[in-house]
Amino acid sequence: MSSISISALSSSQTTTNSINLIYLLFAMNLSAMKKVFDFENFRLAPHVEAQASAALLRPNPKLEHALSNSKSNGLPPISVLPMSGQYLSILTQLIGAKSVLEIGTLGGYSTICFAEAGAKVTSIEIDPKHRDTALQNVQGLDVEVILGAALDVLPKLVEEGRQFDMVFIDADFDDQWEQFDWAVQLTRPNGCVFLDDVVASMFKDGHVEDESSDSILAKIGRDERIQATLMPTVACHPMLPTPVFNGFILAIVKGV
Repeated sequence: MSSISISALSSSQTTTNSINLIYLLFAMNLSAMKKVFDFENFRLAPHVEAQASAALLRPNPKLEHALSNSKSNGLPPISVLPMSGQYLSILTQLIGAKSVLEIGTLGGYSTICFAEAGAKVTSIEIDPKHRDTALQNVQGLDVEVILGAALDVLPKLVEEGRQFDMVFIDADFDDQWEQFDWAVQLTRPNGCVFLDDVVASMFKDGHVEDESSDSILAKIGRDERIQATLMPTVACHPMLPTPVFNGFILAIVKGV
């Protein structure tokens, strides 16, 4: 056997040993991790959510009334969850948002979270019944609710030269990219766009849509006007029989 062949064999054996060592270390680490982490903890998400809500949420009569009044008026129980609403309130305060555009009002639960955090809220709602209920729920707050389809209203706001510190999108999955595109135009430099339920919108018939240039993530990733991240979440909604994987996009609009 030539020296070249021996050298090649030795190199190959070294590579194989290295790979085996990596696999062994991974298996050892995984075994150790299993002693620390419960890889089945997904099923306990509702319990953690309940604990967090009890510990971190304070009574809010206006939000509680919004939920009960929305239920009395027959609105679907698909508002953001209280913990998510508190997150939106904190985000509003962190960026010092004084003006928020909301796409999808429903009964005004998230609207109240923004307004009570100090922002003037402009909210768009396509359903007259939802709009009327939201107006009942937001009485006394600096809120306007525009009745109409988002893709009809948003261009008009651009024409009017409106600008917002933050835009929150919680509406129809099929129009997410178009709504996001308009939202960026309506957000001031260094303001942010929050696109909710983006992960849920990617699931089709039990599968995640194939990666393509037309996917919502690909389109947002190519958008030079913004810098964005995807924040995964576990949704524990009372309408759902089990916790589900979800997530939102948070984007900052670059300054000029």
